[in-house]
Amino acid sequence: MEWGRVVTDEVHQNQILRELYLKELRTQKLYTQYHVNPLRKVHRITRKPMSWHDNLEEPADARFLNLIRHAAQGPRKKYPEAQTENQEIGWDSEPLVDPERSDHRMNHFRVYNDITLYKAKMWSLGEDDRHK
Repeated sequence: MEWGRVVTDEVHQNQILRELYLKELRTQKLYTQYHVNPLRKVHRITRKPMSWHDNLEEPADARFLNLIRHAAQGPRKKYPEAQTENQEIGWDSEPLVDPERSDHRMNHFRVYNDITLYKAKMWSLGEDDRHK
């Protein structure tokens, strides 16, 4: 017989299960009286928000509503400057110089004439440009 191998027979397994069952019965205790632990904080159960009879006597809390409105605002409206490194990117999104659309030095608009309209139409139809 090898040392690492255990011979399992049904009688031996039944005896182990019986001992486990008797140990559980000895250590089990049936609780019939329940109480709240005075050292732990008790969580209140909230009322149903859509129930009309629960909400009749409770007025709207102005402080809570202001807190919700403040949380719903964007970060640029809440804070005067960026609070994190990621907010610094794009915090000042207004252009430094007002763009003039009539200044041709900065604005290069696409201009179409006859040949460019023909080539754009060819490319939109998917024809190959073999004849350069």
